[in-house]
Amino acid sequence: MNNLNEDKGDMEFQNKVVVVTGAAQGIGAAVARALARQGAKLALLDLQADAVVALAAELNGIGNAALGIALDVSNSEAVGVAVERVESALGPIDVLVNAAGILRLGAALDCSDADWEQTFAVNVGGVFRLCRAVARRMTPRRRGVIVTVASNASAVPRQQMAAYAASKAASAHFTRCLGLELAAHGIRCNVVSPGSTDTAMQRQLWTSPEHKQAVIDGSLEQHRLGIPLGRIADAEDIADAVIFLASDRARHITMHELCVDGGATLGA
Repeated sequence: MNNLNEDKGDMEFQNKVVVVTGAAQGIGAAVARALARQGAKLALLDLQADAVVALAAELNGIGNAALGIALDVSNSEAVGVAVERVESALGPIDVLVNAAGILRLGAALDCSDADWEQTFAVNVGGVFRLCRAVARRMTPRRRGVIVTVASNASAVPRQQMAAYAASKAASAHFTRCLGLELAAHGIRCNVVSPGSTDTAMQRQLWTSPEHKQAVIDGSLEQHRLGIPLGRIADAEDIADAVIFLASDRARHITMHELCVDGGATLGA
């Protein structure tokens, strides 16, 4: 993990207000820390209240303005209240990063209504609700960036992951459609689709070191290609892609999906 006390270097996000959902751990936390190094004012949203408040305190402790908010992204009213609180405390939102997500494993025919509905409520509904609440504020200002973290499973079928893959495909395509509608207002919407990444979500799939290596090697039985680059991504690898698309270096990129999976889907 990068040290937040190191030289901040590139300060492109200095004083920009950035909302990150799913910020308590994994990719969301990596995005938050990377943006903190670039001077962003951060609103950290997550259902894990203690963890997200602790991260905000950590960032505030080294001189970054950060606000931790406990939020269930499946609750429209709560989303609206949270977005209002962010703008009241930090100022107009410049960037939204949708990184909240859940994974319910199991065969498609064994998936319960509850697991299906909860997966879509968070992975798709959360993206929709945050985008709607934030973009309504961005539109009259005629500026803003939205980045949604999806998955390479949205493009390539995976066994035991039908609900997750379907939800990520939906969130990715929603973001592209939104990007088309908001382009005339100067707002860019893009997608980052990670492959296997060393996070708590990924680790629930591993019960031994051999399972981690099997992800790299691939599985003929599961019809799954390995990872050509021969490594599992770090959360920081995904954060770098998110920050690029959120930055002015990507000012002419919208409705794009950037796959960060070490070649695991052969560019599909």
